[in-house]
Amino acid sequence: MMASTLTRTPRLQAQSRVQTPLGPMTLAATDLGLAGAWFDHQKHHPHDIDAPMRPDHPILRLAASEFEDYWRDARRRFTVPLDAQGTEFQQQVWRALCVIDAGALSTYGELARQIGRPDAVRAVGTAIGRNPISVIVPCHRVIGRDGSLTGYAGGLPRKAALLKHEGAEVPG
Repeated sequence: MMASTLTRTPRLQAQSRVQTPLGPMTLAATDLGLAGAWFDHQKHHPHDIDAPMRPDHPILRLAASEFEDYWRDARRRFTVPLDAQGTEFQQQVWRALCVIDAGALSTYGELARQIGRPDAVRAVGTAIGRNPISVIVPCHRVIGRDGSLTGYAGGLPRKAALLKHEGAEVPG
């Protein structure tokens, strides 16, 4: 579950770097959970993170271990606590993303209906694009209404690779 941002301003406590088959990632944590997992060069990557490099931080160690398991096909669900920062609407969309199982796909319209905002398809797409926790909050599992691969802050080649890794039918 993601912590609410309405009552506090979180401070990033630590960051680390991990290597993945799809390129390096930066991980960042608050005192409550993982706040970010960004591929290098992805949109909305904060770049200069005001937190010390601490790969030994317990949340970052757990996230790195779970990512290793994921890439070895030994994990489909992550247990690391999350503390993604965003508006209440973004948080609602990100929670809905976490319900999509590995290997399954959804559409922006389906997610908008799921959160009770069927007319907010574009806003849902924008919230998905701002997801700060790649892979764990699986925005890569969302495709266009026509079944096409659309928008992914990490790039469409990564999106296709993630879906293929999870055994999903990759739209052509």
